[in-house]
Amino acid sequence: MSLFGLGSRNQKTFRPKKNAPSGSKGAQLQKHIDATLGSGNLREAVRLPPGEDINEWMAVNTVDFFNQVNILYGTLTEFCTATSCPTMSAGPKYEYRWADGVTIKKPIEVSAPKYVEYLMDWIEAQLDQETIFPQKLGVPFPSNFRDVVKTIFKRLFRVYAHIYHEHFQKIVSLKEEAHLNTCFKHFVFFTWEFRLIDKGELAPLQDLVESILQL
Repeated sequence: MSLFGLGSRNQKTFRPKKNAPSGSKGAQLQKHIDATLGSGNLREAVRLPPGEDINEWMAVNTVDFFNQVNILYGTLTEFCTATSCPTMSAGPKYEYRWADGVTIKKPIEVSAPKYVEYLMDWIEAQLDQETIFPQKLGVPFPSNFRDVVKTIFKRLFRVYAHIYHEHFQKIVSLKEEAHLNTCFKHFVFFTWEFRLIDKGELAPLQDLVESILQL
């Protein structure tokens, strides 16, 4: 199965897939990602290609991982509802509250689908902001770029944690567990390679993360 295709269920994608602008540096790097992913070696696929700018590499991959999580969660929207998932949890010990630091400064408790909606809107706003994710060649990345990327990945991880803890049986029944596991493995290798998520944040899926990294 393609890394980005989930067949007919894909029509329920949470929002349109984002693409790197054609003719940009990102589009060239996207071709490199597609080629290395095709080789099946995920550990190799996440490494910075020789001579490439690390910020460019992180930017293109951030869009890719946003799309992957978006598509995965899109297959669950009819099962992940305010009734079935009144809080954004990852098992009994972990609950996430939403704040973006701008319109919502104090973290609020929201249902899982509302949290994911806030999160995807927030990430999309970052990706669309040229001062954070410049689209034109030669335009510099901001000094806080890595911090923004780390926050994006930290929050995308929470969607994975919720899916694994609360919806894994549904994923199995939909025969999507191999795709979920491949996407998460790719995500873990990338975030580990560039130290994008603090170890404490990984606690809800610690055993799974450790088993992936030992492969």
